[in-house]
This record gives sequence, C-alpha cells and structure tokens, in this order.
Amino acid sequence: MELNAFQAESFGDLQRLVDALFTGRKTVERLDVVVQAELQDLDADLIEIVTLLPPGRYERQRLCDQLNSALAAHGWGGTYGTVE
Repeated sequence: MELNAFQAESFGDLQRLVDALFTGRKTVERLDVVVQAELQDLDADLIEIVTLLPPGRYERQRLCDQLNSALAAHGWGGTYGTVE
C-alpha cells in the first residue's frame, strides 16, 4: 500500500493558488508565489513545495511543471493533487 494513498484535506489548494496567481497575469515571480501561498495559509507540505521553486519569472505552464515535478518527487501528487 502506498503511504500517501489518501487525499489530504488541503487537496486542490495548490490548484486554487495557481488559478488566483494567474488571474489577469501572464507571468509571476517566485516571490509572488511564496507570499501568496503564505497568505492563503497553505498546508506546511504545500509551502515546502512552493519554496522549492527556483528563483525566476514563471508563465503558468512552467510554474505548473515545476510544482508537479516537486509533488511527484515527494510522492504527494495523489495526496494534494497536481496543478494545470
């Protein structure tokens, strides 16, 4: 049995973060992502995922790819959901 085979209460919160970040914007800075994640009081595991982002400016697809990669590396995709 997989350790993270359940959906956390915060499942989908990262998708809501991404949706909010790209309302009316084509790119975001890493700092914007981290600050917004903290303002939305995301789960500590999700804050960890967000803080793993390398510095830079992100278009939506690149940000999603980076976040999904970190989620996969931790085995948390099924627990917290992936982003698009």
